[in-house]
Amino acid sequence: MKHFPFIISFVIAMPALGQTRSEPVLPEMKVIVTGVKDGYRPAADTALMLSSTPGYSVAAGGGVSGLPVVNGFADERLKIRIDGMELTSACANHMNAPLSYIDPQQVQRIRLIAGVTPVSMGGDSIGGSIDVQSLAPVFAQPGAGLLTQGSLAVSGRSVNNSVATSVNASAASDTLSIGYSGAATRGHSYDDGHGTTVLASMFESINQAIVLAAKGDGQQLTLRAGVQHIPYQGFPNQYMDMTDNHGQFANLAYQGTFAWGVLDARAYWQQTDHEMGFFTPERTGTMPMLTHGRNTGYALMASLPLAAGELRLGQEWHGFRLDDVWPAVPGSMMMGPRTYLNINDGRRARTVLFGELETRHDGRWTSVLGLRGEAVRMDTGAVQAYGTNMMNMADTMAAAAFNARGRKQRDTNIDASAQATYTPDAASRYDFALARKVRSPSLYERYSWGRGSMAMTMTNWFGDGNGYVGNIDLKPETAYTAAFTADWHGGGEEGWFLRVNPYYSKVDNYIDADVLAPFHPYMQMGAQGNLLQFTNHDATLYGVNLAWQLPLARSSQWGSLTASGNGAWTRGRRSDGGDLYRMMPLNAVFAVEHRLGAWSNRIETKLVARKDKVDARRLEPETGGYALVNVRSSVALGKMATLSAGVSNLFNRAHADPLGGVYLSGLKAQGGALQALPGEGRSIDVGLRLTF
Repeated sequence: MKHFPFIISFVIAMPALGQTRSEPVLPEMKVIVTGVKDGYRPAADTALMLSSTPGYSVAAGGGVSGLPVVNGFADERLKIRIDGMELTSACANHMNAPLSYIDPQQVQRIRLIAGVTPVSMGGDSIGGSIDVQSLAPVFAQPGAGLLTQGSLAVSGRSVNNSVATSVNASAASDTLSIGYSGAATRGHSYDDGHGTTVLASMFESINQAIVLAAKGDGQQLTLRAGVQHIPYQGFPNQYMDMTDNHGQFANLAYQGTFAWGVLDARAYWQQTDHEMGFFTPERTGTMPMLTHGRNTGYALMASLPLAAGELRLGQEWHGFRLDDVWPAVPGSMMMGPRTYLNINDGRRARTVLFGELETRHDGRWTSVLGLRGEAVRMDTGAVQAYGTNMMNMADTMAAAAFNARGRKQRDTNIDASAQATYTPDAASRYDFALARKVRSPSLYERYSWGRGSMAMTMTNWFGDGNGYVGNIDLKPETAYTAAFTADWHGGGEEGWFLRVNPYYSKVDNYIDADVLAPFHPYMQMGAQGNLLQFTNHDATLYGVNLAWQLPLARSSQWGSLTASGNGAWTRGRRSDGGDLYRMMPLNAVFAVEHRLGAWSNRIETKLVARKDKVDARRLEPETGGYALVNVRSSVALGKMATLSAGVSNLFNRAHADPLGGVYLSGLKAQGGALQALPGEGRSIDVGLRLTF
């Protein structure tokens, strides 16, 4: 079924363009989103492209840096790959999250697998996988001569006066291809449902990439390279803003088809130079924070066809290096006279071996069994506080204790997954999945060491207004997950379906936080925060996802009318009591879509229940229930142009984001009391896409 503005289909993942081997059977609820096909997009953030997926949410950050949440598992508990590259946030606030490195207009396909994923799709995660593929190289047909094509798109939103533009162009013969994609977007701070500006939510982002490819005799070599620049990005639920972010990457991939099977090989490099500070009137003073991160890695996988299936064998390595320093502020008694070393030569390296067997037992049963082993090594250098005066005494003592500790850590992690699909007839399918998944702590979770309230609040990717300190002795998280999907359908792609997906995860050594002491954010006596330390606790997460579609009417004169929707319910609890952070309340989407020739129209209502199951340790705010109505329309103007328009939050409903954390940038404007982050108000959205 085609949904405006994206094409979303709950089906088995299809092979990528130019790929000849089969991909693993993927039980459980899954979704494929294929690019931005018209000129409209709801936001500049790639994480929002999956928003129509049941069980999927986005925890608010900056305008292009939301953090994905799948069935209650967020951020680094998900394996996120962009064209096979594993990217790590090089920021104590995760402002440069992996999905922020690619613009929605550069995406050809996003594939989400929730919960149980085949071991060939990655490890070091417990909540699922998000695989992003950028625009693939295009080749001319044999003997057809030079093929040239391109597109230009522009869109705008009234809620933040944002403008986004993109251009794509390529030229190719039947063996060589070159392509370019560029995208730029800029937005002011958005208005909430009361018409009040949500302070420090402006942003600007520029992404450029080239792709070179050559193919022949069953082989293809592809080189991608690109740069990103984010001059500024406000974070209304953080103490800091992004004042600059430069990223570069190079990614070389090879695929060859041989008599014995298919070989996939990849090597990549990516680096980030990141700065945090203040650039808005709501946040005054000077506090520069500089981060340099570097990802390098390679991946090898051989796919060997068998009589009744396929055997996949792989070996991978991924390394991440991190330096996080805070230069001294001249004349400051607190932030000087030395450079604060937050993470000094942090190192995290993973070495991986895996094997996976897919078997077609008969016309009804298919199974995938996999085993994956990872050796994770972590270390960091000595650290130092700003100074040794009384104002820095807590950090000075913490640095001495940290430097006296042995800091090398090694984890040996074993993943195992078993998946089966039973298709008794043409109208039903049942997927069963069991898995053991393991994730080692991040560098920040283990090695953040500051004990002063100012230093601790600088380590926080949760948007909750609290402060955090790491724990060298953290153990890896181990999740035991069971999931089931029942799929009943009929009438083909545009027919009816109903999908039900319950799941249950028991997580040993879930990395949560314990309270050390209270404090007052920004020294406002009416605002309450907690200083916390990352600690291991057992936890359980469970819930159910639903998706449905029902054709209502169809005629050659009036077109087709289809009802669709989805719903999700998630709970997360710690074994010693209390709810886990950022659990999305009960929510559902009900939509009706009309299609007639070149026209596509859609009206949808999103319902979100009151959030009263909150994390008391993090002082997570409760939020009220709400209903938002969105309308969309698009029309193809011939073969070269598509015009789109819509209204988000049609009735300008004021609401708070259940996963948005607290509104820190508006603390003083709201009389010194912390409130939940407001959501966007009404927005008139327009877009135009030209192809040539």
